[in-house]
Amino acid sequence: MQIPPVFIDVTLEDQALELRSYFKGLGAEISEEKSPKGIEDDLHKIIGVCEACFKEGNESEVEMILNDIVSIMVLIPLDRCESIIMAFCEKLSKAPGQKLGISCLRVLWLLFQSLDESSPIRYNVYYHILLIAKQTDQVRSVYEDIAHLKQLFNKCPPSNEQLQKLYRLLHEVLLKSNESEQAAKVMIELLKTYTDKNASHAREDAIRCIVSAMADPKTFLLDPLLSLQPVKFLEGELIHDLLNIFVSENLTAYLKFYNEHKEFVTSQGLNHEQNLQKMRLLSFMQLAESQPELSFDLIEKELQLKPEDVEGFIIEVLKTKLVRARMNQSAKSVYVTSTMHRTFGRAQWQQLRDLLFSWKSNLSSIQEGMKHVTQTQLELLSQSQ
Repeated sequence: MQIPPVFIDVTLEDQALELRSYFKGLGAEISEEKSPKGIEDDLHKIIGVCEACFKEGNESEVEMILNDIVSIMVLIPLDRCESIIMAFCEKLSKAPGQKLGISCLRVLWLLFQSLDESSPIRYNVYYHILLIAKQTDQVRSVYEDIAHLKQLFNKCPPSNEQLQKLYRLLHEVLLKSNESEQAAKVMIELLKTYTDKNASHAREDAIRCIVSAMADPKTFLLDPLLSLQPVKFLEGELIHDLLNIFVSENLTAYLKFYNEHKEFVTSQGLNHEQNLQKMRLLSFMQLAESQPELSFDLIEKELQLKPEDVEGFIIEVLKTKLVRARMNQSAKSVYVTSTMHRTFGRAQWQQLRDLLFSWKSNLSSIQEGMKHVTQTQLELLSQSQ
């Protein structure tokens, strides 16, 4: 969200008097005389009644008035202005309606950009920006990805507790905006903030992270979750058992778990039909890892599909680009050229190592062959002369 800064060529005191007069005209309980205590008290009084301008259909004027307040705040030393900024953020985060909310979002984003990058108050402003983004479904205007978020606070990183609070809110906002893939990445970052010493306190966050990853239709590599300390503390619990099924087991294992723990799966907010679809995809990938040619009969049996549904399922698999293959309808088979691994451990690293060494050996042979051809051509040329 790009917003130009606001510059007003009048003194702060005169701006404050104009704002007092404006809000007085709206019927707010505020005097038109400046405070004897100084500009900070003027701002406190103005912010205390600023919601008087929140009127639907007048968003451009509201935004202009609120930007006037920002233009005063950013010129006051931070040590005298923190409580004022916090009060302002609280007021704007409660603006009613979509259009007014977006206007307030723009105003707080201007405030955020106007503050010094080393200022700790920027965290609080951004937190309230996310609160408004949640109400207005505007998260993409103030959030790109985790890397960009970290860059925003590069010169003044939030504390661990602040980061956890921010990530939890961001996760909620992204889920509400149907950004499930980004939400899952945020949850993983949240779990990374816990150490061996306090990982046992991250139970709810760990469960939320696992459920988000399993429910996300675009997330298929769940193996990295098992290495996170908060997830390790869940070993022996049903949620950890279910995660292991999604990481390395097949459809049969999932159906057995579901039949034994239907209420648990439902209580986690997971959809059984969506789980079935993901487990079929994951099971197909597992089959493709070891068998370059898969018959329709094998796919039908292993994935418990109806004969008429096999071709449609294969097409859905190819759309995900998790597996590269071609389907031979006349031979009723699928020829796999490559597939993403569900897990990437020692065996996969060894396989990659062997493949790279094979390529290196083949390239060396080609190089030696080219040297021999070149030498032969030079000798023939020499003889002809």
